Amino acid sequence: MARTVWDSTVGKKTVMAVSGLIMLLYLVVHMIGNLKIFFGAGEFNHYAHWLRTVGEPFMHYEWTLWVVRVVLVVAVVAHAVSAYQLSRRDIKARPTKYVHKKARASYATRTMRWGGVILALFIVWHLLDLTTGTVHSGGFEHGKPYQNVVDTFSIWYGNTIYIVAMLAVGLHIRHGFWSAAQTLGAGSRTRDRALKTTANALALLLTAGFVAVPVGVMTGVVS
Repeated sequence: MARTVWDSTVGKKTVMAVSGLIMLLYLVVHMIGNLKIFFGAGEFNHYAHWLRTVGEPFMHYEWTLWVVRVVLVVAVVAHAVSAYQLSRRDIKARPTKYVHKKARASYATRTMRWGGVILALFIVWHLLDLTTGTVHSGGFEHGKPYQNVVDTFSIWYGNTIYIVAMLAVGLHIRHGFWSAAQTLGAGSRTRDRALKTTANALALLLTAGFVAVPVGVMTGVVS
């Protein structure tokens, strides 16, 4: 039954919708945590340490964090695979272009595919930069995320990569939230305006919240 659902277009769209909402929830929580950087190094570093002790003593050190990581990896892979397969299915169903162009889609809709590629590459860079320290500029300090964040956003390419990725996140959410609502049956003629307004608000809020961190470092508010 699971294979039948997965093989169907509706099933793949449902997987995309659910996995997308899981990632959206994570982004909201992650943004709130990131904004703690404006309260100083002590507050931000303490928050990072707390993430590793959530659930103790029932959960061992970092177990809860690893559960979250596994859920996110599954969500990202499911989202990417279903998006790719739906795209290939769409191309096979329509191997030649339309003689007459369809009504022009929104900018976010037309950039969902390359936006997803940008975000996939960004996730890899972000993990190698601030989680493992592999590509981190300067000296990576384990247990001191505040100092590591300041290092990253003290150089121009760190800011450029991050801000471009966050703009892509905003565009992705703007279209993706509304699309997920339609797939899961929440959309209707009376609710479409509210859903689109919510999608725009979420996209703007998350983009502004994430971009605030590198801007804070660049302007010296965070140092």
